Amino acid sequence: MRTPFFTIVARNEQGRAGVLHTPHGDVETPAFLPVGTYGTVKAILPRDLKDLHYTMILGNTYHLYLKPGEEGIRRAGTLHRFLGWDGPILTDSGGFQVLSLSRLRKVTDEGVEFRSHINGSLHFLTPEKVIEFQQACNSDVMMPLDHPAFYPASGAEERACLLRTYEWLVRSVRSMRIPSAQALFGIVQGGFTIKHRLESSERTQKLDGHLQGYAVGGLSVGEPREQRRSLLQELVPHLPMEKPRYLMGVGTPEDIQEAVKAGVDLFDCVLPTRLGRHGAAFTSEGRLNLKQSRFSLDVSPLDPLCSCYACTTFTRSYLHHLVTSHEILACQLLTLHNLHFYRQVMKTLRERILSQSG
Repeated sequence: MRTPFFTIVARNEQGRAGVLHTPHGDVETPAFLPVGTYGTVKAILPRDLKDLHYTMILGNTYHLYLKPGEEGIRRAGTLHRFLGWDGPILTDSGGFQVLSLSRLRKVTDEGVEFRSHINGSLHFLTPEKVIEFQQACNSDVMMPLDHPAFYPASGAEERACLLRTYEWLVRSVRSMRIPSAQALFGIVQGGFTIKHRLESSERTQKLDGHLQGYAVGGLSVGEPREQRRSLLQELVPHLPMEKPRYLMGVGTPEDIQEAVKAGVDLFDCVLPTRLGRHGAAFTSEGRLNLKQSRFSLDVSPLDPLCSCYACTTFTRSYLHHLVTSHEILACQLLTLHNLHFYRQVMKTLRERILSQSG
């Protein structure tokens, strides 16, 4: 019998505090997962992620499938060994990437034919192939191939996406190697109308016995923030209470705080690392752009309330100098700071939930 995957420790109007139990360790929730699209979280060492108390990272099936490929990972034994990361890993299906990045793609009910954005080689991904690759990776959480609707989408497009996502999930479940210690999440699609999202949720839950969690995909793709917020508030209560809920690709600290209140447990987003590489920092004073000349003589810390290495060691002036000189160290320090900031946001949210649960 499979051991419990998720334990809810506390639940109230502030959200849920829980623990994911995976083969590579426990993950306290709500949790933010740094994005390691190509098998690395950009501009930061795995050692530093551990020092920041991150326990779980994300890898992307689409990118890892193209390079290094299944054989490259099999030779290492597992994705964990290949990356030098011994903590839990969630692998995204790559559905969003294959549909948004690939050239000359063709989507059918059978799967997605596409040309690599790297060298133009032709590939065909099916739900079965996506599961097979993730099982070769031995990731702790797998995501099935899904079909997101891109904003704006017609009602017909939204419903076609949710139906295809469900049928692909059915095939994913059938293709899984049993028994497996890997968790499989179902993805709720359906675009930007609650009617279609609820239909997707209802269909996905038909396979609840095979799913260890639920994800909400296809958001933060251009839709108004208020529309996204309203949709989540209506949708999340309809997802199974006892299983983790994962909001894919969202978002800012403000987005995350709102979603935690709505009952979401897991998040990933490229923002903290991407903005760090482009000279921007999340701080207690708001987002700062270190490229701006106003920081050239500012000898105060990046964030006076932050205890990370970048803030306790360097000044805004020095960071401005690194950014405008295009030094690699700027990417490293701002990425480290931003991930520290996000980690503190998640820690504060969890502590708030626990403190109000008596």
